[in-house]
Amino acid sequence: MWTVVYVAPNRPVAEMIKEMLENDGLLVMIRCAGIPHLGDSGQFEILVPESEVDEAQIALSRVLGQ
Repeated sequence: MWTVVYVAPNRPVAEMIKEMLENDGLLVMIRCAGIPHLGDSGQFEILVPESEVDEAQIALSRVLGQ
């Protein structure tokens, strides 16, 4: 089961976060979370397998400084 760990404001940010998490060895998927006609300008969800949620949250806090 895939779990949302972050909602990015647009596709470029989502792709950047996806790449960073993948570099940490995580499986990552992104999907549109907003209105489809907004295209890359809409929000995108960052998802990881349920078993990797804790790891992803640690990595996100490091990457995003939260």
